[in-house]
Amino acid sequence: MHHSRLCAVLIDCKTSDIDRAARFWADALGRPVDPNHPSSRGNYRMLETPPDEPIVEIQSVDHESRVHIDIETDDIPAEVERLAKLGAEVVKRLERWVVMQAPTGQRFCVVRVQRPGFPKNANRWD
Repeated sequence: MHHSRLCAVLIDCKTSDIDRAARFWADALGRPVDPNHPSSRGNYRMLETPPDEPIVEIQSVDHESRVHIDIETDDIPAEVERLAKLGAEVVKRLERWVVMQAPTGQRFCVVRVQRPGFPKNANRWD
């Protein structure tokens, strides 16, 4: 048995100025940039997240700009296996997450638990 839930919406921006991109999305979404968040470093900027809402993260990338989601879980291998049975394919296995592609073409990531209160609002899979 394991749990999983929607964790984050990541806005992938093909830009060399991640701070400018983060300011735009912060203003557009009404969520200030959180410069003190431990994950606001390098090519990532976190927006302030109200409790019980998915994280919004701005990420500087080399590929085309797009939006993707992260699914957080307490058992990455089990969640990857569950999603593979639904037709998703593993694109890349990284140290702390797995990039997958849905049968409909969208890429997404399966990540370790990121938000407090887990497994609140999470699905339980046997």
